[in-house]
Amino acid sequence: MTHETVGQVLLFCTDHVQYAWFWVQRFLGTRTSPTTEVEKDTPATDAWPSSTYQYFSWIGQYAPCFPVQGKRIMVLTEPMQFHEVLKVKARKAKHRITFASLYLGTGQLEQELVSCIHEACANAVKNNQTDFEVNILLDETRGSRGSVNSRTMLQGLLKDFPSHVSVSLYHTPDLRGFLKSIVPERFNETIGLTHLKVYLVDDSLIISGANLSNDYFTNRQDRYMLFNDCKHLADFFHDLTKTVASFSFQLQKDNSLQLHKSWDIHPFRGDMHQFKWTAKDKINALLDRQIQMQERKWRPSKSNTQVTEDPSNTAADCDTWVYPLVQMGPMGVINDEHVTLQLLRRPAKDDEILLASGYFNLTDHYMEVILQESLAKYKLLMASPEVNGFYGARGIAGYIPAAYIHIARQFFDQVQHYKQGQRIQLFEYYRNKWTFHVKGLWYYLPRQSTPSLTLIGSPNFGYRSVYRDLECQVAVVTDNEGLREQLREEHARIFRSSVPVTSERFQRADRRIPYWVTCVTGFIKHFF
Repeated sequence: MTHETVGQVLLFCTDHVQYAWFWVQRFLGTRTSPTTEVEKDTPATDAWPSSTYQYFSWIGQYAPCFPVQGKRIMVLTEPMQFHEVLKVKARKAKHRITFASLYLGTGQLEQELVSCIHEACANAVKNNQTDFEVNILLDETRGSRGSVNSRTMLQGLLKDFPSHVSVSLYHTPDLRGFLKSIVPERFNETIGLTHLKVYLVDDSLIISGANLSNDYFTNRQDRYMLFNDCKHLADFFHDLTKTVASFSFQLQKDNSLQLHKSWDIHPFRGDMHQFKWTAKDKINALLDRQIQMQERKWRPSKSNTQVTEDPSNTAADCDTWVYPLVQMGPMGVINDEHVTLQLLRRPAKDDEILLASGYFNLTDHYMEVILQESLAKYKLLMASPEVNGFYGARGIAGYIPAAYIHIARQFFDQVQHYKQGQRIQLFEYYRNKWTFHVKGLWYYLPRQSTPSLTLIGSPNFGYRSVYRDLECQVAVVTDNEGLREQLREEHARIFRSSVPVTSERFQRADRRIPYWVTCVTGFIKHFF
C-alpha cells in the first residue's frame, strides 16, 4: 500500500468519524464538532461564543479564518454598481491595487477603469509614493485573444509607470505540444485557465464571479461582495494573487512575455509535473503560513482576550468569519472541493441550501451527494437557454446551452427516480436582454429567516472548476443581522426572476435537444 493510498484511507476514516459524531451531537441538541489535530490550527471557539460560528467551525480544518465585523461588508446588487465602485476605489487608491480576473475587455467602460488606475498611479508618482503598486493577474489564453485584447489595453500603464505596474498572465501547463498547436484560439481556454476574481484596493476588496468587461458592467447578472477596511483579509488575497503571478508570464512594455524572475519552469515547454508540483508547494506554503499566523494572533490569552494588530477589529467586535477556499485542481490544491462536499453532505433535514450556477454542470460527486447522501432541502438555480452566455454563439458554441439543458434534464430525471422531488427543486432564471453568471450558495439553518452562510466567488461547481481551472471563493459565516438580511435580499431578488423547472418544461419546443448533442455532452461537459 502506497503512502498516497494510506493518506486517502486515513482521510476517509477521519471524515466518517466526524460525520458520525456530528449526528450524535445533532441528536443531543449540540452543534460543535469533535476536536481533531487539524482543528487545533483554527481560532479557538472561546473567543466567539456563537452557535453559528461553532456550527461551521469545521471549515477551519481546510482554510484560514478571518474574523471581521459584519458592518464592514456590503452586498452589491447590479453590474453598474460593481463598475462604479471599482472606479471610485481605484481612483482613490493610496497604497496598492491588486486585480485578478479572467480577462479585461476592450470597450469604453473597461477603458474608464484603466484610466482610473492610471490616475492613481500618476498621483502616487506626484506624491513620491515609491511603494505604490499595481498588480494585475489575467489568463494568458483569454487575455491574448484578438489583435486588440487585454494586453494591449494595459500597455499604457506599463509604459508610463514601469516601476509601479506589474501585469501577469497565467498559462495552464496542460495546454502544450500537439494539443496547443491544434486547438483553435477560440477554444484553447477550455483546457484550463485562471478563473480567480479578486478586486482589491488598499485594504478593501470585492470578491465576485464577474470579469472586467462590458457585459459584466451592464447586463450580465453576477454576485459581488465588498469587504471594506479588512486589512488581514486583503493582505491574504494580495499574497494569493502575487503567488499565482509568480508562476505566470510577465507582460513587458513591448507586449512580449517573459517568465517571472523567480520562476524558471516554462508552462508549456518545461516539465509539466515539475511546474505543477512547484506551484502547489508555493500555494500550500502561503496557506500554511497564514494558518500559523492566525494561530498566534487569535489564540486566547490568559485573560481570555484576543491579540490583534487592528484595534478596530477586536475579537469582541467580530460577528462574521471569512474562510478563503482555494481550488487549483491541476496542482492538487482542493480545499474548496473538500468544504463544498461537506456543506452538501452534513446538513440535517431541516436545513435549506440554495445553490446557483451560471452553467449547470455539477460534478458527478456533487450530484451524488445532493441526491443520495444529503438530507437538506435544495433549491438549485440555473440559466434558461436564452440567458446562457453561449446563447446565439456562432458554430458549435451555439449548441452549448442545449448541452446544459441535457445535463439538467438528466439530473431532473434522477431526482424523480429517487423520489426526491419534494426535497430538491430546480429553477430556471430568465431576464429579458440579460445573461446569467450567478454562482454560489446560501445556507439557511432551521427556523431562521436569513442565511447564516454564503459561498461567493469564481467556482461554478462543475468539472472545470474542480479539475481544470484556478478558482477561489469565500465562505462567509455571520451572526450580523444586517449582513444576513442583505444576503436574504440578494437571493430573493435573484430567484424572483426564475420559474420552477417541471417535466412539462423539458417538453417545450425550445427545449428540444439535437440527438448529436446528447451523444457528445458526456465528453464536452468536462470543458465548458
